[in-house]
Amino acid sequence: MKAKEDVSVNTAEEEEDDQGKPRPELIWKKDGAEIDKNQINIRNSETDTIIFIRKAERSHSGKYDLQVKVEKFTESASIDIQIVDRPGPPQTVKIEDVWGENVALTWTPPKDDGNAAITGYTIQKADKKSMEWFTVIEHYHRTNATITELVIGNEYYFRVFAENMCGLSEEATMTKESAVIAKDGKVYKNPVYEDFDFTEAPMFTQPLVNTYAIAGYNATLNCSVRGNPKPKITWMKNKVAIVDDPRYRMFSNQGVCTLEIRKPSPYDGGTYCCKAVNDLGTVEIECKLEVKGGLSFCRLLLQGVPPNIIDSYLRDLQSSNPEEY
Repeated sequence: MKAKEDVSVNTAEEEEDDQGKPRPELIWKKDGAEIDKNQINIRNSETDTIIFIRKAERSHSGKYDLQVKVEKFTESASIDIQIVDRPGPPQTVKIEDVWGENVALTWTPPKDDGNAAITGYTIQKADKKSMEWFTVIEHYHRTNATITELVIGNEYYFRVFAENMCGLSEEATMTKESAVIAKDGKVYKNPVYEDFDFTEAPMFTQPLVNTYAIAGYNATLNCSVRGNPKPKITWMKNKVAIVDDPRYRMFSNQGVCTLEIRKPSPYDGGTYCCKAVNDLGTVEIECKLEVKGGLSFCRLLLQGVPPNIIDSYLRDLQSSNPEEY
């Protein structure tokens, strides 16, 4: 029975067949001594006897004897009452050893077991900086333990609760000294990362395409290139570099290279080349530009006829009527 709870013991007597017999004399004793009626209430009736203990204390534990007397006849009975409570904390908690990230603890059982067997222990740790307690082991049956995986450079205190059938002790016993998890002997090595090589030889990601242009109307050639370091771009016509020629304009934006040919004439037709160069290599790409003139070509182009079909048509027309072309 738990402490602070009410306890009652009811002993029923057998009913007497002859009610003329004298009533029995009832005597209660605790551990062989008279019961203190200021602490324990006794109520007797014709059929039973009751002892009642309000808010029982552990001091009420013991052997209770009941003696029944009827004239010269005597009968007795006994009952053992055990009042249990939470245990006290362990008597001492010591740090036996500290190595690496580990601490070895030992402790002694509580002086007061709460009148019940100790069923286990709960161990907690706290960093000295915060003194915030965290449980590391519960329901542990031994009186020594090794606490592992502690943080290097931190300083810890430990405390232990005792436990029985009523629960944990209301208080815990703490280590008098702290355990320092030293940094010495364990050198932290920074991980080595190899530098990523972002360099890349030039490479065209979008090629030049063969293009038809109308005489007198600006034409553009476009391609895309990537590389690291950034490639140097050179435009050429028929293998000759285009340099400081007002008929051409060259520009590059986000890897897109453009050559603009201003108001081209049939003379501007030919093979154009874009050359990209950096420290890792050189790459070139070519296309053909044909410049067409005349009203027929423009009219057919505006009507949506593909340039290759217009060109084929005009060539056939020229071959069949050479005098007119």
